[in-house]
Amino acid sequence: MNYRMVKEVHRRVKTSTKILTKIMIVLCVLFLLMGIVFDRGMMLLALLMAGMYFLYEAYSVKDYEYVMDGTAFTITVIHAKRRRKEVHELDLKNMEVVAPSWHEAVAKYRLKGGTEKIPKYDYTSYEPEIPYYTMIIMENKRKIKLLLDLDEDMLQAMKRISPQKVFVQK
Repeated sequence: MNYRMVKEVHRRVKTSTKILTKIMIVLCVLFLLMGIVFDRGMMLLALLMAGMYFLYEAYSVKDYEYVMDGTAFTITVIHAKRRRKEVHELDLKNMEVVAPSWHEAVAKYRLKGGTEKIPKYDYTSYEPEIPYYTMIIMENKRKIKLLLDLDEDMLQAMKRISPQKVFVQK
């Protein structure tokens, strides 16, 4: 069972992010015009606003990459389509369960109504038509909850590794 699967997830840009970036651009242009007309000190504000825009843009645009290599499962965050940071390197042998978010197998880990509180990491696309799965797994001797957009091939590969721990949406 030596195989390598890669899935890229593009996170949808939120409406509030779009509005905020437009406000930052308008303020930058406004400060630049005020610097030309009234006082050159306002140009410094325009430069600072442009810098804030580029920093915000670099950290607000995120994509994710899931890599499954045998029983190793790696999650990488890609900021602004350039910088990559590996955030989780997991062994699927330590997996407790993978199930759709509404499934009873993950009911005790839900935000409202769940009995166990564990750290949650969301690596989904926020697309309403794409179902996401909840993975409960051990990482560095502590249990974590991952929200993932897993495709059918990756789910079937996980099911081959641990058939009693993976629940597929019907």
